[in-house]
Order: sequence, then structure tokens, then C-alpha cells
Amino acid sequence: MPKKSRAVSAKGVEEYRPYITKSIPVNTVINCADNTGAKTLKVIQVFKYKGRLSRLPAASVGDLVKVVVFRGPKELKKETYNAVIVRQKYPIRRPSGVRVMFEDNAGVLITPEGELKGTDIRGPVASEAAEKWARIANLASMIV
Repeated sequence: MPKKSRAVSAKGVEEYRPYITKSIPVNTVINCADNTGAKTLKVIQVFKYKGRLSRLPAASVGDLVKVVVFRGPKELKKETYNAVIVRQKYPIRRPSGVRVMFEDNAGVLITPEGELKGTDIRGPVASEAAEKWARIANLASMIV
């Protein structure tokens, strides 16, 4: 009888997630793709990032990050929020072999509970982000 690995039983079933190159490091200024009024966001922290000495934490499509509103209305400016990256310039290689890239790096603001702060998402959204975040998939006008 084969011996059961402890790590597998403790971890449970993990969803299949293809590797996406992390191309948005900390201190990157990205566009805001929702209708909250914020124009640009600055990435200050990447959640669930296991790093290496002297390497900046970086995020990719579908990752949760902490951002500061860089440009926008006075009530939002200099406030910190959680955000999800929905587009990245660097090509994303899909399992089918197709590479998808976007014109800009963009994210959408979310509340601490995981709900979207805005009511609409401007521009396309990568399917990797839509699969991971159901609320983003509902509001996205175009999923690529």
C-alpha cells in the first residue's frame, strides 16, 4: 500500500494555476480600471508573496495587492486600498500556447471584504483574473 504524503493531505486539493510571470514590482504606478474616480494607483505591497533576498516583491494578473491612490479625487488620494491586477503589459502564456498582452498595467479597487469598490470595469480583463475573482468576472465588459 503506498504511503500517503502528509503535505498533500494537509493541503487539500489545489486548483490548477499555470505560471504567470510576475511583472509588476512594488512601487509601480498602474492605471485604475474601475469607476471609483481614481486614475492611477501605486503598488506598495503584494499579498502571498514568498520572496528572495534583495528581490522586490512583484505581482501578476489575478494577484491581490495593496495600493495607494496616486492620482484622483481628494477624498481618495493618499488612501490605501486593496486591489486586484486585471491587466499587465508583459505577455501571459496560456496553456494552449497563445501569448496575451495588454496595452497597460491596470487594477481594480476592492474592499477588505472582497467586494468591488466601483460598479463598472473599463477595458478588457484577463481571463486569469476573472477565473480567480468571480465578482470581477460579473462586472467585466470584456474578458480576454
